[in-house]
Amino acid sequence: MNDVPAHDSVVREIIARYRGEQHELLPLLQEVQQRLGYVPHDALQTIADGLNLSRAEVFGVATFYHDLKDAPGGRHRLQICGAEACQAVGCRQLEAHAQRVLGIEVGGTTVDGTITLERAYCFGNCAAGPTIRLDDSIHGRVTTERFDAIVRGLK
Repeated sequence: MNDVPAHDSVVREIIARYRGEQHELLPLLQEVQQRLGYVPHDALQTIADGLNLSRAEVFGVATFYHDLKDAPGGRHRLQICGAEACQAVGCRQLEAHAQRVLGIEVGGTTVDGTITLERAYCFGNCAAGPTIRLDDSIHGRVTTERFDAIVRGLK
């Protein structure tokens, strides 16, 4: 029986390009996330060994940055800005609407695996709030109707 995780070869391939470059930990973690969709918990020791760091150092960085995930999410990542400027124009109401429409809480993934809903803080689009980010696309002045249209386009 093979106890090596399926993602191990991808993680080792990435580490090979960064080997010994301790200051490259964050870019390495970002590349793992990009390739796998998350940073597997069981890969932290392998990454630590490859960069000659402690597991605690790698864990600290991997858990500090909110964009780094330790579990796979939906095919689409939908983030609603929760910063003060967006709060002033209704992001909390939009978030409540999103939770009702999607049938999940913030941090959850729809049953069909299509969307993971997250709260984020500031996309730099303060004048056009409330703002959402769908994958890598920013959408400003999002009303509940516009939100519904965007989500409908994902199914």
